[in-house]
Amino acid sequence: MPLHAREKIGRNDSCPCGSGKKYKHCCLPGYAPSVDHVWVRQHEESERLTREITRFALRKFGDRIYEAWQDFNMRDVPKPLEEAGDEPQIFMPYFLFQWNPDARRSTTRGQGGVVARWYMLEKSKQLTAMERMFLEQATTQPLSFYEVVWNEPGESMRVWDVLVGGETEVIERSASRHLRQGDLLFAQIWHQPDLAVFGSMAPICIPPGKKIEVIELRKRLKKKIARQNRYLVPHDLLRYADLIRGTYLDIRDRLFAPPVLCNTDGDPLLFHTLTFRIESAETAFNALAPLAVGRSREELLNGAELSNEGNLLKVDIEWIKQSNRKFKTWDNTILGHIKVSEGLLTAEVNSESRANRLHKEIEKRLGTMAIHESTLVRTLEEIRKNAPQESAEDKELRAADEAMLRDPEVKKQLQAVMQRQVESWIHQKIPALGGRTPLAAVRDPDGKEMVEALLLDWERRDERDVSPNQVRPDIGALRRLLSLEPRHPESLT
Repeated sequence: MPLHAREKIGRNDSCPCGSGKKYKHCCLPGYAPSVDHVWVRQHEESERLTREITRFALRKFGDRIYEAWQDFNMRDVPKPLEEAGDEPQIFMPYFLFQWNPDARRSTTRGQGGVVARWYMLEKSKQLTAMERMFLEQATTQPLSFYEVVWNEPGESMRVWDVLVGGETEVIERSASRHLRQGDLLFAQIWHQPDLAVFGSMAPICIPPGKKIEVIELRKRLKKKIARQNRYLVPHDLLRYADLIRGTYLDIRDRLFAPPVLCNTDGDPLLFHTLTFRIESAETAFNALAPLAVGRSREELLNGAELSNEGNLLKVDIEWIKQSNRKFKTWDNTILGHIKVSEGLLTAEVNSESRANRLHKEIEKRLGTMAIHESTLVRTLEEIRKNAPQESAEDKELRAADEAMLRDPEVKKQLQAVMQRQVESWIHQKIPALGGRTPLAAVRDPDGKEMVEALLLDWERRDERDVSPNQVRPDIGALRRLLSLEPRHPESLT
């Protein structure tokens, strides 16, 4: 597997300190400049060159910047550039160094974009050796997805190229303050004399769980070169730059899309209340009681309200099915709630699919003895907005629950129940793993990487819940069950 290595400095190369002299006539005879000194000098020169070429681009191609923004986003009507937040951080390098409107359908890459070519043509006799080096790196190095291996905040980090492999230690003062082991970056690395830096980087930190999409991209790229019987190389990333950027855009858009909450069937949450006029509570109960799978008539009638004569006035029926396809340890799943009273039946479910199913069941079982009057549909946001303030009784119940969680024995029992449910995950078919179970996925290298990414993402989400007495699963136990290496604490080594 290829490794990115730092370039050697030749005696006749430009000195990395940025003086413009040959190395043998500058720092070589006396001392080698420190990495920090080289980085500061080159960073300042890079920033100056970027400002200059940006002014050039706006002067020569400013009227086409929206066209470049469309090409970058791969859509005709992207979000307006002025509303794109920090996205120009990755778009402007694309506009300056990669954008090539006349070669959108070409698979040839690596010659630089139209802005950079025009700039180098006009300024060819004025460019210093260092400026030529920057422009060469900016126009020929591919963008890839990099995973943080370790990080020294404010100094540097070591990253792994998820697509072509290989580790690189990158000098990075800013982003390294906020990144953690396992985070993913969409970036371009410049390999300069004696150090490597990020030439461009997307403004978002991609969470570990999204690595699955990058691995799927890697598999697609490998298929494209499968007949050549070789590893992926950086040139391949240049050739398929649009495909790689498309994956970044998909991840970016999903990260900023509002979350879609689903029930245990995988259906989006949409709360339905169905109302029917009925002739008899007793008749409705007899017809619908079988929907409560596993509950006897006597159990259902325990909480019912009866008249003095013993006639049924009110009863609640839970719509239940056996087991749960998502949580294998569950004996049953409550699909909805039905309330029956004299003349009226109301049913509540949390998805459109369940509402349609229950509507058909009621009409099939009651026929003309039930007349549908209305269906009220509400989103979770609407329910929250109109929810009554917490009552004194509710506050008391919540306080009792919190007090119960402070009991070590109760907490231990809850922990054990949760752990059994969590450990059943390794036997569940996971859509993100292509419908495989984690136990099956870890048998191949790509699947193993995917499972490890999911586990790390799971741990990250648990960390965000800082509720007192929170019961958390032991993810390390899952790693042991899957024969994965234990996760090492984040460190600098």
